[in-house]
This record gives sequence, structure tokens and C-alpha cells, in this order.
Amino acid sequence: MSNQSNAELDWSALSFSYIQTDFRFRAEWRDGEWDKGRLDTDPFLRVHEGSTALHYGQECFEGMKAFAAADGRVLLFRPDENARRMQRSAARILMPTVPEELFLHGVKETVRANRRWVPPHGSGASLYVRPLLYGMGPNIGVRPAPEYMFTVFCTPVGPYFKGGLKPVFISVTDYDRAAPKGTGAAKVGGNYAASLLAHQEAVEAGYADCIYLDPLNHRNIEEVGAANFFGITRDNRFVTPKSASILPSITRMSLVYIAREILGMTVEERDVPIDSIGEFVEAGACGTAAVITPIGGIFYNGSMHTFYADGEEVGPVTRRLYDTLKGIQQGELPGPRGWAVEVPLEQQT
Repeated sequence: MSNQSNAELDWSALSFSYIQTDFRFRAEWRDGEWDKGRLDTDPFLRVHEGSTALHYGQECFEGMKAFAAADGRVLLFRPDENARRMQRSAARILMPTVPEELFLHGVKETVRANRRWVPPHGSGASLYVRPLLYGMGPNIGVRPAPEYMFTVFCTPVGPYFKGGLKPVFISVTDYDRAAPKGTGAAKVGGNYAASLLAHQEAVEAGYADCIYLDPLNHRNIEEVGAANFFGITRDNRFVTPKSASILPSITRMSLVYIAREILGMTVEERDVPIDSIGEFVEAGACGTAAVITPIGGIFYNGSMHTFYADGEEVGPVTRRLYDTLKGIQQGELPGPRGWAVEVPLEQQT
């Protein structure tokens, strides 16, 4: 087990990038069943050249975070939802599902064993946890793999977008993130590979990221890069897109609850036409990595539409949503049962 003292890092200066930590969890599926799994110190995976993950993209993953509370506890945010979403992703591409108990055990063991890498409370950083499931073993035909690996690793990270809670400007792309009735609602690597070029072109044009419109008609907002979209109307409605090709974000799901049940807002999950963004006085992107990133403006059809304070400041509703969500995640505010899950810091048996 790692030394319990924190690693020597400048926590406030961390970017959203990989830093190798001490342990990772691994479990294997063979002959129709999962083994119990184990901790490993080797960050490298030995993958057969015929693995379906390499040739046919048979893999899926999750993203989640662990936070240090002021009282010394280490908290995960709604990990059961990540377990269930990985099961849905796996089923979509014919992989055996990871039982929720095994998923949660692997995540908690990884965080526990890497306790010294959990950034201190109030540092602005967190421990990003990446569960990964992929097909392995000798194979060459387009068919499910004979064996599978479930692994969990973690790394301390800072904000996904530089500057923390500051508005960013984004552009609408002509590319599609996913096909209608495709794998857009599954967290599979192919969706992210398809997004790389659009993101790069947006950054080269001076924007933080791009917005994808619906792949069928290119009329409605779907996602903001690798995050979900939301808008706040003048009459205090929380609006977020509803589509079968959007990844169902656990952060967005939580913000829907916070907006309705805690802030008393009207929530609408519906089509969000790009031509109607003028109805919003605030807008944002949300996800595990981004948490909430305020959108200062959207470039579309040759012009820039800006939101609160001409895109220069974080809107008051967006800030309340952010403060409430972060407060629950870090144990500073009470949340619904099961949202903040403590990681036992002694080894589980």
C-alpha cells in the first residue's frame, strides 16, 4: 500500500494530463466468468496482436473522480451510475458486462491504494479515475473477442479547460460525432476518435472546442466536444438536449436534479435548435472531466452569439449549479443518498 502522505506535487498547477500513480486494478474474463481481480504496479498492458480492441474498437471506458473532503474522507461521486453506464456500453458492442460489485470494488481499491495521489481538499484538483474494458486474445475475424480485461487506473488532474470556472468560446462544426442509431449513447473509444479532427480544427481557429449538431438534420445542438450542453433561459428554465445519440452524462443527470429539486427551476430535456440559442442568457458544457464549463459564446454561420455579460463572466445560475455540485462532491453540502460514496482507506477483504 502507498504511503498515506500526499505525493509531492504542485496541486494547484495541475493540468488535465496523465501522471503515473502507484497501483491499478485488473480483472480478466475467460471461459464465461470474471476472476476476482488484483492490484498491479505495472502501468503497461500486454495486448495480443489479434485483440478486437485494436482492430475493431471493441472497448469502452468510464470517467469519474475522487475528492478529498475537509474531514479527511475520500469521496466518489455516484459510482454506481458509472457502473451501470459501462454495462450499457459493453452490451452495445457485445462485451460481457462487469458486475456492479466488481466494478465498485475495482474503483475503490484503486483509489484506496493510491491515496497519496488524491489532491488535498481545496486545492482545485481531483483524482481522475478511468475504468476500462476491452476485448483481447487471438482473433482476426469481425466477431466478439474470446477474452476480456477490466482495468482501473487513476491520475491526479487539474481543470479540463485552462483557467477553471471561466467562460470559453466554441464553434459549431460540420462534422458528426456519431451516426443516427449508432454508438453515440455508448462510451466507446470510436466516438472519441471521430471527434479528434473537429476538436483540432476548432482549437486551430482559436476556440476551446466545438459543438456537434444532430447527425440526421444538423439542426439541433447535441454535444460540446466530449461534454453535454445546457442553457439557462431568461425565465429561469434549465434546458438540455434530448437525443438517442448523446452520451448520457452523469454530471448532466445530477445537474437536472439540482436545478429542479434544489434551485427550484423548471427543467426541459428537449430538442435545442441551434437557430434558437438567443433564448439563453447563460450556457455551459458539463461532464466528469469538465464538471461545468461556462460557454461565453458560440460561433455559428459566420457570427458569434455571446451569453451572460457578453461572454466575459460566469452567469449567476451557472455559478450556483457549479457551487452546489462541487459542494456535494467534496462533502461540503448534503446531497441525495448515494451521491457521495466514501472510499474505505483500509484494504477491503
